[in-house]
Amino acid sequence: MSIKQISVFMENKPGTLEEMTAVLAQNNIDMRAISLAEAEDFGIARLIVDDVYQTTTVLKDAGFVNRLSDVLAVEIPDAPGGLNKVLKTLSAAQVNLEYMYAFLGGKDVDKAYFIMKTAHIDRAESTLDLAGFNLVDQEHIAEI
Repeated sequence: MSIKQISVFMENKPGTLEEMTAVLAQNNIDMRAISLAEAEDFGIARLIVDDVYQTTTVLKDAGFVNRLSDVLAVEIPDAPGGLNKVLKTLSAAQVNLEYMYAFLGGKDVDKAYFIMKTAHIDRAESTLDLAGFNLVDQEHIAEI
């Protein structure tokens, strides 16, 4: 039950991120989460959005190179220790995370969502499912 993450590659200079988000705003695209990683000359914005197809299309049309990746989204309680329970479960299953980020639940004020990338997505998914965690699909992300 993976979801799609959009990675946008951009030059690391003032105004580039603003230009990218302006394209999203002009096309009424709602970001659910964003993570920004930078190197000296280039950066990668990782996006979770309400409409993946429209977003990739308008970004490409605006000249932004982007790529889709499968990631997992796990719903966790917005309470101390919520994330730690997920990480303990993954650690016990020897699932290594490449990166992660989180966002709060929007309308569900008592929930948070943990987005993770791993080379072992199937093992992570089955491990979390068996442990009773709520994995979130693309449709649920669009409704948050």
